[in-house]
This record gives sequence, structure tokens and C-alpha cells, in this order.
Amino acid sequence: MPARLLCLLGLALLFAACRDDSGRVIQTDIAFEEEGTLTFLQADGTPVATIAVELAETPQERARGLMHRRSLPPNSGMLFLFDAPDTLSFWMHNTPLPLDILFVSPDSQIVTIVRRTTPFSDDHIRSTAPAQYVVEVRAGFADRAGLTEGMRIRWRRTP
Repeated sequence: MPARLLCLLGLALLFAACRDDSGRVIQTDIAFEEEGTLTFLQADGTPVATIAVELAETPQERARGLMHRRSLPPNSGMLFLFDAPDTLSFWMHNTPLPLDILFVSPDSQIVTIVRRTTPFSDDHIRSTAPAQYVVEVRAGFADRAGLTEGMRIRWRRTP
């Protein structure tokens, strides 16, 4: 009987540790998986900053995005790849990290930058023009790197 009680107590503590102060469930941190690199470029092609990226290519990966991530390495982010351009909408549901979200046109031009999003918000964050790619980075990165709308991206998959 004492072993069973200890097991139940351990499970209760584990469950309690998976909630934030507001009672939202936060899963164990999901490790960043580098799948490529992405470079931000000035209009003349001069590199501004390069980050490691995890790719969100499938509908399931895009739906999950950076949800439940409690950390993201410096100079890293997630690149969302869509099949066709559209006016895209994102939200911060179950996302504990504040992010900068960059919407990118099919020709790789940054069309919208939304800085310092609100964690766990269900508000819709929309592109102002059709986008085919979205880059999510830690909040403040766009300002530190001097990113502006009109700049471009170039990315490649890591072999």
C-alpha cells in the first residue's frame, strides 16, 4: 500500500508541474531540431542575420508550430512552408514564448512583421498581404537584427 501511495503522489506532483500559474497545461519542453538555415537579406542582397530553423511542412507540424515550447535557442526559429500564397492567420494558443512573427511572400519578401506577440493569446495575427512562408523567432529578434518589411529571406535545408 505505501508503494502505491508514493506512486500516486509522484504522479500528482508531475501533473502539477505541467501547469503554469493560470492552470494551463504545459508539456515537457520540446527540443529544437535544426533542419535548415535561414538568412535575412537587405534589398541589395547583403546578409543581415542568419538563424537555424526547424521546418513546419505538414499540416500537423504547421498546426503545432511552437506550441508548448518553453525555450528556443538564440538565433533560431521555425520556418512554416505553405503550398500556395494566402492571407495567413496565426495565434499564440498554448505558446508560452513571446515571438516575432514574419510573413513572407512567395518571392521571399517580408510583407508583415508582428513584433512581441502575447503568449497564450487566442487573438488572430494576420499577414497584410499574401504570404507563402512564415518565420517565428524569439521576441525582440527582429528589432535586434534590424529587420524591416521589404527585406528578403533565403533558406536552405540542412543535408
